[in-house]
Amino acid sequence: MSRRARALPVLMYHHVSTSPSMITVAPQHFAAQMAYLASAGYRTIGAAQLAAFMRGEDVPEKSLVITFDDGYLDNWVHAHPVLQRHGFTALCFLVSSWPGAGDVRPHAANATPDALPPLLDHHAGERAIEAGRTDDVALRWSEIDAMRAAGTFEFHSHTHTHVRWDQVMTSREQKRACLKDDLSASRETLAQRLGEVSDHLCWPQGYYDDDYREVARDAGFRHFYTCHVGTNARASLKAQANERSINRLEVRDRPASWLASRLWVHSRPTLSRAYLRHQALREKCGNGIVHRIGCIAMR
Repeated sequence: MSRRARALPVLMYHHVSTSPSMITVAPQHFAAQMAYLASAGYRTIGAAQLAAFMRGEDVPEKSLVITFDDGYLDNWVHAHPVLQRHGFTALCFLVSSWPGAGDVRPHAANATPDALPPLLDHHAGERAIEAGRTDDVALRWSEIDAMRAAGTFEFHSHTHTHVRWDQVMTSREQKRACLKDDLSASRETLAQRLGEVSDHLCWPQGYYDDDYREVARDAGFRHFYTCHVGTNARASLKAQANERSINRLEVRDRPASWLASRLWVHSRPTLSRAYLRHQALREKCGNGIVHRIGCIAMR
């Protein structure tokens, strides 16, 4: 019988792309990171198993969750074939107004580099989306269907528009009303396109407040993915009966050894908490003394 996990790390990616930019991991680093996970005996689990863990059920040791935010084209071009090679599954939090129609485009496992679709860097992608050219940046529904059929990705809500309503609305009532409509549109689109919609939601830019949480609960969401750094330990999940906030670890554009050190720390709840306290102290105090925990998994 396998040992049960004491903590569940959730990895956060956005882009896997040959166009360097912020929140982007190079394809060679992503491939090396996934190869390390496979060789080290890690196994990926999906949203249903994560929810079960958060209810107190067991998952095997070395379980983890891989997540991608937004639903970028490069997730199909570069991440999908690597995940498929290792039999891994990831969760993609989809901005549901972005995908469009069209045929499946080539990916790195079935086309030469010069035949792959061009990939915009993050800032150029933002400008393309603002200009209405989401097909240059985002997945198509045909690619989403192919990823689901292959078992490499599940798709969950990242809202319909990715708008921070707290920043664009002048009143609390307007903010709540727009967020309600946004989440409703997301759920309707995913249900129509995928045949189902889950209660898992990723906050755009990681932002939420009490209004966001209340509106999201009323919309039917119960599992909320944040940008808070840390692992997810059973003891930290018992207090909230009606909803779960999920910490994540942002994966950097670094070699597999960097990811290995992070997982070594954040698979151990006590060490993870100590490491995060140390990091907070370093940020507060500036050039403090780097002690052993900091050396184990330097960010």
